[in-house]
Amino acid sequence: MEQEFHKIRRLPPYVFAEVNAMKARARADGADIIDFGMGNPDQPTPPHIVEKLVEAVRDPKTHRYSQSRGIPGLRKALSGYYARRFGVEVDPETETIVTLGSKEGLANLSSAITSPGDVILVTNPSYPIHPFGFIIAGAAVRSIPVGPEEELMEALKRAVKHSSPKPTAVVLNYPNNPTAKVVDLEFYEEVVDFCLHHGIYILSDIAYSEIYFDDVPPPSILQIKRAWDIAVEFTSMSKTYSMPGWRIGFATGNKKLIAALSRIKSYLDYGAFTPIQVASAAALNGPQECVDEVRQIYKSRRDVLIDGLAAAGWDIPSPPATMFAWAPIPPGFEGLGSLEFSKLLLSEAEVAVAPGIGFGEHGDGHVRIALVENEQRIRQAIRNIKAFLRGHDQKQAVAR
Repeated sequence: MEQEFHKIRRLPPYVFAEVNAMKARARADGADIIDFGMGNPDQPTPPHIVEKLVEAVRDPKTHRYSQSRGIPGLRKALSGYYARRFGVEVDPETETIVTLGSKEGLANLSSAITSPGDVILVTNPSYPIHPFGFIIAGAAVRSIPVGPEEELMEALKRAVKHSSPKPTAVVLNYPNNPTAKVVDLEFYEEVVDFCLHHGIYILSDIAYSEIYFDDVPPPSILQIKRAWDIAVEFTSMSKTYSMPGWRIGFATGNKKLIAALSRIKSYLDYGAFTPIQVASAAALNGPQECVDEVRQIYKSRRDVLIDGLAAAGWDIPSPPATMFAWAPIPPGFEGLGSLEFSKLLLSEAEVAVAPGIGFGEHGDGHVRIALVENEQRIRQAIRNIKAFLRGHDQKQAVAR
C-alpha cells in the first residue's frame, strides 16, 4: 500500500546524504578520505568522567528507569555551572531540565509550543534542527538571513512586521553553527526588548559556548534579567566535555517553557540512563582543566587550518568560536554551488566538507569545515587542497 505522509513530505532529502554516500564509496575503494564533514568530536571523554560512569553503572539500583526531568543532582550541577559561568541563579526544580542532547530538547519544545500554522523565525543558515523541529511540529518557518548584528535586528523587525499571524518564537544560536559568529550582551538586550514588546518567545542554543578562542567568553541570553520572561536556553555536554555519544543536554530559563517541555517529555521518555547523568554531574562539578585543554586543541587546529589554506590560496575567516570554519567557496568555483564543490573536493582532493546549502539557502556560497582531525591530518588535507587548487588554475590557464 502506497501512503504519503504529510510531515515527511515537508522534509527535503538530507543534503549531506549525497556527500556521505560518495565518501563511503571512496573509502570502500581504498581512498584515504580526510573527513571534515560532521561536527563529531574526536577527543576521548575525560577519564574522571568515564570512571564515574563505571562506578555508577556497577550499582544495580541505577539500572532502573530514570527521571524524565533529570536526576536532582544533575539539575543542581547545571545550576552551579550557570552561577559560576554567567553569574545567573537557576532554580533546579523549575527552571532547568535534562534533555537527551540539545537536539532532542529543541525538537520536543518545538512540539510543545507550536500549533499548525504558527510562524517561527529562524536564522539562515542554521543548524538543521532549528527550522525542521518546528516544521515537523506543523509550523511555518520564516528565515532571517544571518549577517552583522545590526542587519540581523533589521531582518528580525521586517519579519515581524510582515508576518501573519504574529511569530510565536525566534530561534537564536551563538556561537553559531555553521557560521561560527558570536554576539555580545548588547545584542541580546536589544533582541530581548524587541521580543518582549511583541510577545515572542526566544529559544537560544549555546551548545558551543565553551569552545571559544578570544579572551571574552560568549555570553548567555539569561544574563539579561528580562529574558527570563520569554527565553529558554539549550546547552550540551557534547562539545564541552567531548561527550557527543552520551546524549546529554539541558534546557534552562522561563518556567512556563520548561514546564511545557517537561510535560511533553514525560510522555516520550524516562530520561537518560542514570549512570550517564551521574557522570555528567561529575563533569560539571569536577575539575575543568579538561575543558581548557579541548579548547586549546581546537584553537591550535584552527590556526593550522586557516594559515595553511591561506598559503594554499584559499582565504577563510578565522572563527572566533566553535569547532568549525565557515569557508567561502574559493574563486573560480563559486558557480558550482556548495554541494557540487564539496563533491569535487572529495573526489579530487580526498577531503570531505559539509556543503553550506545543507544549512539553508543562504549558506550555499560556503562550505563548513569541522576541526575534527588532528594537526597532521589537517596538514595533509592542506597539501591535497593546494594541489587541487593549483591543478584547476593550470587547467584554466590552458583553457584561456
